[in-house]
Amino acid sequence: MTIKTSFKMIQPDDWHVHFRRGKILKTVVHFTSKIFYRAFVMPNVIPPITTVKNAENYRKEILDVVANKKQFIPLMVFYLTDNTDVNELVYGYKKNIFYACKLYPINSTINSEYGVSDIKKIYHVLSVMEYFGIPLLIHGELAKNCIDIFDREAEFIKQIMLPLRNRFPMLKVVLEHITTKESVEYVLRSNQYTAATITPHHLMFNRNHMLSDGIKPHFYSFPILKRKKHQEALQYALTTGCDRFFLGTDTAPHFQSDKESCCGKAGIFNAPIALSMYATVFEKLNILKYFEAFCSLNGPKFYNLPINKDNIILIKKSDTIYDSIDCYNNKIIPFLAGKKIKWSVLGN
Repeated sequence: MTIKTSFKMIQPDDWHVHFRRGKILKTVVHFTSKIFYRAFVMPNVIPPITTVKNAENYRKEILDVVANKKQFIPLMVFYLTDNTDVNELVYGYKKNIFYACKLYPINSTINSEYGVSDIKKIYHVLSVMEYFGIPLLIHGELAKNCIDIFDREAEFIKQIMLPLRNRFPMLKVVLEHITTKESVEYVLRSNQYTAATITPHHLMFNRNHMLSDGIKPHFYSFPILKRKKHQEALQYALTTGCDRFFLGTDTAPHFQSDKESCCGKAGIFNAPIALSMYATVFEKLNILKYFEAFCSLNGPKFYNLPINKDNIILIKKSDTIYDSIDCYNNKIIPFLAGKKIKWSVLGN
């Protein structure tokens, strides 16, 4: 096996980012914008992004803190609710303001209280989306008290995804941040209208890492880390070379005080090291031949967007992750703070 110490690749995109708003946004945006050319910006902020005006204001807030606005494009996503205005959605999509819609089952994650209570209530919206080719991004968990937190994703596939797909066979669907063997198998047996993003933390870790030898709050996210067999299923998905799996970090920053508390918030801030984490996994699995496609080609292909023109260089260089990042009068703790990483982007 040839050991790589550096390689050039097409600049990647991040198809799942949480920037929050205000002070946190101003602190974290550059960690994404200095590496990725485009990013799907998740709409579960307050207020949720349900109108063209809200999307334009949020996009401006992001670009106001980007050093070089020609080198980063935030792609805005529409937040689906029980009362979605279809005309607003279609208008925004045609004007290239919205590039996709996000389905949050109600109370499934942070700021999802405005989400969809019953998917049948938005079937008319999904029909319009299928007609216009608007992608549906799904937080695929059923958040009901009667369902174990580790089973929410598998139950979503059975109870929601199967009937949805039967009713809307040509709706473009992305199961975001998949975490289970069931989701991997579902995507692999699906056709060109179904894809999935996979995060670096779900590839590298399982629930033992979070819960053994003390609870580690900075490993806590939605969807929650699963058993080792599910982690291995995600890694297997990469080895297939299937072009319907692609990069989505689900980077989700919180203040340190909100993570390290009696009721810590879900979310992992991995933006500073996400690409290094992915490279580490691909190298360990001996499938670096698929790395560029996963990071830079598969996403644009599924979303019918152009491939980026610029390149970046990854180098094998040991570096230590920040212990913390100052955020006004608080701090944000990056994922794996204080640990060593193997890969770095040249120039960063």
